[in-house]
Amino acid sequence: MGDKLDKLGVLIAALAAFAALWLPFAAFRANRIVAAQPRTIWEALPATGAAALLAVLVLAGLVALFRAPAVWRLCLGFAAIAALALAVGAAPSHLTPANNTYARVSPASGFWLALFAFSILCTDALTRLRPKPLARIAILIAVALAFALVLGSGLWDGLSILKEYSTRASAFWREARQHVLLAFGSLAASVAVGVPLGILCHRIRAFREPILNVLNIVQTIPSIALFGLLIAPLGWIALNVPGAQALGIRGIGAAPALVALFLYSLLPVVANTVVGLASVPAEASDAARGSGMTDRQRLFKVELPLAFPVILTGIRIVLVQNIGLATVAALIGGGGFGTFVFQGIGQTAMDLVLLGAVPTVALAFAAAVVLDALVEAATPRTRRQAA
Repeated sequence: MGDKLDKLGVLIAALAAFAALWLPFAAFRANRIVAAQPRTIWEALPATGAAALLAVLVLAGLVALFRAPAVWRLCLGFAAIAALALAVGAAPSHLTPANNTYARVSPASGFWLALFAFSILCTDALTRLRPKPLARIAILIAVALAFALVLGSGLWDGLSILKEYSTRASAFWREARQHVLLAFGSLAASVAVGVPLGILCHRIRAFREPILNVLNIVQTIPSIALFGLLIAPLGWIALNVPGAQALGIRGIGAAPALVALFLYSLLPVVANTVVGLASVPAEASDAARGSGMTDRQRLFKVELPLAFPVILTGIRIVLVQNIGLATVAALIGGGGFGTFVFQGIGQTAMDLVLLGAVPTVALAFAAAVVLDALVEAATPRTRRQAA
């Protein structure tokens, strides 16, 4: 019997059972800021809906528990996630009194833990199936479209996070654009500076240790401290350098946030560029040199293409890191999704916190999936097989 059990599946089934049987599925509030009243699955849903949800969760849990084919695990994992999404959307209409516009219903810890458990099940199944890079991106697009369909259908309109969004829709998309600008703008700047710096460190070994040590020191500074340290010098530049304010340079706002994210991004890009170039086979460089290529031609036609997968791995690290760190930029007026996170903390409105946190997590996850697929697609097949 023991050899039929899946070790990871035991954990997934245990988490799902704990979430469904002991933790609250939804939280009811008389208004947006009062303490929440927990509701179990049986209390949050009509009897038929609760029974149907538990049946799907039990079936998915059993498939996870035993050594079932990966396709079954993937399908049942997605089915469980879909059932959770439908059920949490139905909870507000069951819990909220008629004509009550003040009450708030939000997913509780049981929902989030069950969602986490079955997300692990889907991830494990995809790992076992080893889909091609394009297939992974296609799955991501399908999930995004399904999520957009649920949002567009109005199924979740009764949830408090959507009610928070409805009153802040224009601000939400403004901060979304700012968040993307901070994350991708700092990434572009770090690649433009970090790759040449990595090439320099690879070519001139005397520069490698001092540059990497300085970048390591920057990486150890806490993010909020680095944001704060940049306020004074950028404020001085804004006051004393003509045209600086016209370019958007100020002591607070997006400028110090962008500079701090840029500084944090340099170490992964530089280090991965050095490692990637160092991993280029000596035979390839010798063959390029023997064919009469100049140093410049050898760098751009042989070394950088072979090092590209490793450099792209550093870019993936930077992007996921910056999407998360950009949240902290709201503390110095940099904007982004962190605006809602810190507003929600100040108002003890946890659904407002989720309005900023959930898109940040989703954006980081999507970026990781896409760049992982690109890294695998860019890696030669012989290296993938060796790994």
